[in-house]
This record gives sequence, structure tokens and C-alpha cells, in this order.
Amino acid sequence: MQAISLFSGGLDSMLAIRLIADQGIDMIALHVRTGFGSTRDVTEELRRRAEMAGAELRIADVREEYIQKILFDPVYGYGKNFNPCIDCHGYMFRIARKLMEDWDASFLVTGEVVGQRPMSQRPEALKQVSALAGDEEKLIVRPLSAKLLEPTTPEIEGWIDREKLLDISGRSRERQLKMAAEYGWEDYESPAGGCLLTEPAFSAKLRDFIAHEEFGVEDIDLLKYGRHFRLPEGAKLVVGRHKEDNEALMKIENPDYIPIRLPVTGPFSLLYRGASEADRRLAARIALTYGKSRPGERYRVKVGDEEYQVEPLDSKAEAQRYFVLKP
Repeated sequence: MQAISLFSGGLDSMLAIRLIADQGIDMIALHVRTGFGSTRDVTEELRRRAEMAGAELRIADVREEYIQKILFDPVYGYGKNFNPCIDCHGYMFRIARKLMEDWDASFLVTGEVVGQRPMSQRPEALKQVSALAGDEEKLIVRPLSAKLLEPTTPEIEGWIDREKLLDISGRSRERQLKMAAEYGWEDYESPAGGCLLTEPAFSAKLRDFIAHEEFGVEDIDLLKYGRHFRLPEGAKLVVGRHKEDNEALMKIENPDYIPIRLPVTGPFSLLYRGASEADRRLAARIALTYGKSRPGERYRVKVGDEEYQVEPLDSKAEAQRYFVLKP
């Protein structure tokens, strides 16, 4: 028999897989890629952790559909930031359910723990997640908290032994960490990590973006890196903060943004293609201000295919007036 487990790469999802795999069930670790999971490619880390837990990793890229159907119109609203956690979990289970027949899976597994997260893992929220998932057959098993919940079909039918499942609840991770040590695991995602939509800074940048422009898949990576500015006539400017930022921004292929290239050592920057002449000049000056330029000296800065002769602003404090996130 085979089952599909939602897989974030975190300790809870790894333990959920192991608890079911140890009962002789072949496990598939399904990572649903919404685009908001990380600022870097963690595919190999996910594969390694899934194998460690006893599963084969498979990835479903749902970025476009997630933006269209979930992100901006969640049934159960948002958490503290831009995180539609209940709708997100329900959506991921719907994806998994659609794959069950193709992958010859009999039931679904998740690392959710009763009471661990205030929005999405309250007992009532778990019922809401199951309802959104269309789980009338009660095929979703939560191995870490199963003994605190009603028996599911896999338990009732004897596909798995309920007595070998757990009764963990609350935010303490003492039992999970003890189990990880017993398994010899040291490589797993921290409990605070995993979703950029739960982060205040990322959420603020997203809110600013949708207030001015239509948001699409190609814009997700743009929000992950750099200093973000909103210029006086509405254009967005992103200026790299360090080497890793610059390299990441250089790799972004977004037709709505053009590069700013400096004649001095400094950050790589991207500017909204529809920026006005005034915003283009200001963007060039801001980028220069964060480079190795001298106040009062004029430089030739290339903004897309155009070149501007400008001088840096008098100080970074002047540039910070346009920050999306105020220091």
C-alpha cells in the first residue's frame, strides 16, 4: 500500500512520514511549490530529507494557480501577515487528492500538530482544512496527533495501527526533537522557517506591490531580494544589498523590469519598465548612492537601453525616504 504525505522539509513532516513508513506503507513525499517557500532552491535538501524519513520526493509546481485561486481570496482570511494558512493547507490536500489515483495512493498524511500554530492547527482549523480538501472519506492522517483526533479511515480499516501513532499537541517541540535525536537526524527545516508569507517584511512588500501593479508568478522572486523603493511617480526600484542579492537579481527574467548598470562598483538594480523619466533619473541616483560613488560627481548610468548623466544623492538617508519598508 502507498500513501502521499505533504512535505515541507520540516521535522514534523519528516516524522509523520517515518511513523507511517515504519508500518510498511510506501511513502511519497509531495512538496507543493507555491513560490513562497524559500529564497533559494532547496530541491536537493528536500530530496535528502525525504529519503532520510523514508519517502520518495515528488514536486508539484502550482505557483500560477496558487496566485489565481488562493493568495488573494482565501475563504478563511489571513494570519498576522499575508498568510492564508487554512486555505493554503486545504488547497495542498486538494492537489494531493488529485494525484492519488495517478500515483496509486490509498490515503494522505500530514505533519500537522494540534495546537502548534494559532491559525491553521487549532482543532477547529484542522476540520476546516479537511473540509476545504473535500475529505469526506476521512483519508487524511495526522500521525503526530492522531490519538487526539477522531479515527480516520486508514486506522478504522486497519491499513495502519492507530496505537503506533502519537498524541502530541501544543507548541513545544520537545518530543519531536527527542524523536529526531533517536533517529539520528540533524538535517531538517527550523520550525520558524518555510513560508515567506508569514514574514512581516515580505508581506509588506507584497501589499505595496499589489497596490500599484498586477502580481504574477514572475514577480515572486523580485520580492525576495534587495532593498525595495517606491518612487514618487509610482515606479518600483529594487537595489541589491550584497553579493548574493546581486547574483539573485541578475538571474531574474521579468519582462516588466529593466536593469540599472553603474560605471562604478556597486549594486545590481532592477526598475519597473514603465517608470517615468523622473523616476528613471531618481532610480539611477539611488543606485549610485549605494555604490562607490562620490557626492557631487556626475556619472553615466545605464537604465535599460538609455543612459543618464546623474550624480548620487547626498546621503543614503535621502534615498531611504522612498523605502517600502522604513528603517
